[in-house]
Amino acid sequence: MFEIKMPKMGESIEQATITKWFVKEGDIVEEDTVLLEIATDKVDSEIPSPVAGRVEKILFSQDAVVPVGKVIAIINTSPTGENDEKTSKAAIAEVQTPAKSDTVSITDPGGKETLSKRRFYSPLVKTMAKHENIAEEELDKIVGSGKNGRVRKDDVVNYLKNRDSKFGGENIEIGSKPDVEKVKVGASLSAGDEIIQMDRMRKLIASHMVASKQISPHVTNMVEADVTSIVKWREAMKEKYMEKYRVKLTYVPVFIDAAARAIGDFPLINSSVDGDNIIVKGSVNIGIAVAKPEGGLIVPVVRQANKLNLPGIAMAVSQLAESARNNTLSPNDIQDGTFTITNFGTFRNVMGTPIISQPQVAILATGTIEKKPAVVETEYGDIIVPRHKMFLSLSYDHRIIDGALGGAFLRRVADYLEQFDTKREI
Repeated sequence: MFEIKMPKMGESIEQATITKWFVKEGDIVEEDTVLLEIATDKVDSEIPSPVAGRVEKILFSQDAVVPVGKVIAIINTSPTGENDEKTSKAAIAEVQTPAKSDTVSITDPGGKETLSKRRFYSPLVKTMAKHENIAEEELDKIVGSGKNGRVRKDDVVNYLKNRDSKFGGENIEIGSKPDVEKVKVGASLSAGDEIIQMDRMRKLIASHMVASKQISPHVTNMVEADVTSIVKWREAMKEKYMEKYRVKLTYVPVFIDAAARAIGDFPLINSSVDGDNIIVKGSVNIGIAVAKPEGGLIVPVVRQANKLNLPGIAMAVSQLAESARNNTLSPNDIQDGTFTITNFGTFRNVMGTPIISQPQVAILATGTIEKKPAVVETEYGDIIVPRHKMFLSLSYDHRIIDGALGGAFLRRVADYLEQFDTKREI
C-alpha cells in the first residue's frame, strides 16, 4: 500500500482544497497518472501518482480542505491486487476519528453535562469559525446538514447571515471600541449595481493581504534610477540573445540580478520573523509576481538567484512564466521564496506600494521605464539630455528593518542598475 499525502505547496501554506478527482476507487493507475487537482491561494496544481497500482481508497471528497501531510488516498501497489488491510484501515481510521480537540460538551435535558458524544469539524469550518469569532460553544449549536449532522461550510454561512441580521440595525455607541473582527461595513445598493460573488481564489488573496498588513507594519521607500545603459544594451543584444537561447530578453532578469547582488550586501533583507527570532535565509530565492490571465496572482520562484548568471536567470524566468500562463507550475516552483519582486512596469505604472508576501520581510516593485529630460554634469557644465529612468519601490517590515537599512538596500539596487556593465556578454 502507498499513501498519497497532501503536498506542501509553499512555506506558509498549511492546507489545500481538493477541487477535482480524476480517478475513483478501483481505478488502475500508472506512475504519473494525474489523480486529483488541488488549490491554494497561490496555485492550482494537478497531483500525479508517484506509483502504479489500484486506487484502494479515496479518503477526502471534492471541495474538502485538507491539512498538508494528511493522507488523502491509498494506492494498492501489490501486483496480485492483495489488500494490505492493516495499512488501509489505519489510514482510514486516522481520517474518520475526530481529534481530541473536537470533543464537545453536550448538555442533556436534565442539565447534566456529558462527554459521551463527539462532533467533527473540518479544517474549513474551523477556519471560518476562527475568522468570524464563533466561539466553540456557539459553533456547537449550529445545526449541521452534512452526513451524521456534520457542519458544512453552507451551514456556517447561513448561520452568520442570521446572526448578522440581528445586529444590522444597531448603532455603535460613541466612545466605545467596537471589535473590528465583528463589525462589517455594508454597502448600499442602487439601481444598475452589479453584485459579483468573490471566487475561492479572490477570497483567499483578500484574506492573505489583510493578514500581511496586520502582521507587518509596512513602510515604503522609493528611488528613481537611470537605466539608460540597460535599455541600450538590451536593444543591442536582444536578437543575438534570442538566436542563442531561444528566449526573449526582458528587463526582469536584470532586476533580479541587481536585487540578488544587493541582498548579498544586506542579508537581513532576505529573512523572516518567527516570534522573537529573526531567521536570515541561507538561500536567495527570488519570487516574481505574475498576473494570471483569469485573475489573481501567482509567485513562481527563481532559486539560488545569487548563484546564477544573467542568461541562467533569464531562462529560469522564461520557463516559470510559461508554466504560470499554462497553469502547469509544480509545488516546487512556488515555494521557499525569500524575497519578492513585482513588476508594475508591465502595466505602464510609474510606481506602487506593494504588500509583503508573508513570511518574507520585503518586496521590491519596479515601475515602467520612461524617457525623460535629465540634467547631466559634463566638463563643459550641466546639460539637459534625454535619459531612460524608472522608479523602484521597496515595502519592508518595520519590525526588523529600519529606514536606514531599507533605504540603503534600495539605493544599492539602483546603483547596480545604473552601473550596469554594457560590455557584459551573454
